[in-house]
Amino acid sequence: MAQWLKRGADAAVVAETDRKVRDAVEGILADIQARGDAAVRDLSIKFDRWDRDSYRLTDAEIQACIDSLSPQDIKDIEFAQTQVRNFAQHQRDALRDVEVETIPGVVLGHRNVPVNAAGCYVPGGKYPLLASAHMSVLTAKVAGVKRVVTCAPPFHGKPAPAIVAAQAMAGADEIYCLGGIQAVGAMALGTQSIAPVDMLVGPGNAYVAEAKRQLFGRVGIDLFAGPTETLVIADETVDGELCATDLLGQAEHGPDSPAVLLTTSEKLARETMAEVERLLGILPTADIARQAWARYGEVIVADSDEEMVRIADQIASEHVQVMTRDPDYFLTHMTNYGALFLGPRTNVSFGDKVIGTNHTLPTKKSARYTGGLWVGKFIKTCTYQRVLTDEASALVGEYCSRLCALEGFAGHGEQANIRVRRYGHRNVPYAGAAQPLPLSEASVAE
Repeated sequence: MAQWLKRGADAAVVAETDRKVRDAVEGILADIQARGDAAVRDLSIKFDRWDRDSYRLTDAEIQACIDSLSPQDIKDIEFAQTQVRNFAQHQRDALRDVEVETIPGVVLGHRNVPVNAAGCYVPGGKYPLLASAHMSVLTAKVAGVKRVVTCAPPFHGKPAPAIVAAQAMAGADEIYCLGGIQAVGAMALGTQSIAPVDMLVGPGNAYVAEAKRQLFGRVGIDLFAGPTETLVIADETVDGELCATDLLGQAEHGPDSPAVLLTTSEKLARETMAEVERLLGILPTADIARQAWARYGEVIVADSDEEMVRIADQIASEHVQVMTRDPDYFLTHMTNYGALFLGPRTNVSFGDKVIGTNHTLPTKKSARYTGGLWVGKFIKTCTYQRVLTDEASALVGEYCSRLCALEGFAGHGEQANIRVRRYGHRNVPYAGAAQPLPLSEASVAE
């Protein structure tokens, strides 16, 4: 039986916070829908203290941001984008169009068709998270999206040069310096100056994630990607310093970022808790990380690897770092996670920034039903059919006629019956059901 040495916030407290966020977002989206650019401007001034004639950056402004970075900065961004692009291209190559003749004269197929326009949100209020530009903009371009719009908030009162450079280098078609609900609302709903997109992607704070949730249906979304979550699964093969470092490395995202240790070693659990306190004394971002650890940090001691799998699948964390004697056991048996980081040589930061897998991942237990952002999220798998012969049309039509009659759909049935009459040269009463062919004829037809 697992024991909790530390628990996070009570579920009722979390639910009340979620309700307040939900209500606030609903009102703001309604304002953007009603007033367009004027609402976006008011919200940008209110939340980001940011105003300018046009929130879209000019080519000269974009180039100035790129030029402000050092050659090494550019080289590092290029390296990261190469890794992301290469893996995304392998994923795209795995998606194949299909066409097959299922019975003589009947051809079925599907095509993988990219959406026409995507809106990519890049968070950057607390930190200039340029990696989100690689993960969203670049992945959309590999998928074949023609128009990619991207928004990021101002950083220290101006566009964040590293984010803008990454957005441009990833291939964005339109770059806006806009943050928060006003950014995703403008991209999804459209305004007088921003044409609406077909799909929204990218991570963000609780307000951005809730805005995406409420906009789903009006546009597509990648997934529910809210505040960062991390789960470290470890045993006695690693030490408390490593576990604590990896917990706090994600807790620094924000005060609402859960960080959980799940282990079979009570000794490691207590060492990790002590190391967390020690590192909070020297970590430059400790003000934020301490809040996250105090409110949402958890430490769980389980009896076995099997029990850790069960608990981990219940948590369904965005990031799951596995540092145990046999990490592949968790790869084989876990089913609910955004991404796995197997073994002590890798970590969530590698995935966040540079290694190539996408860092936009499901949160709030949505890993139970979806994976993370990838090229396939930007692609619609659309089916088609054609019937090549009279015989095939009449054969399928006969079955369709009788199945429609079973459902009482006379109009549907007539779509089948008219083809049985024309291509099968058979007399079927109007709104009736086609009778089976005699056994000898049916066997020949099939």
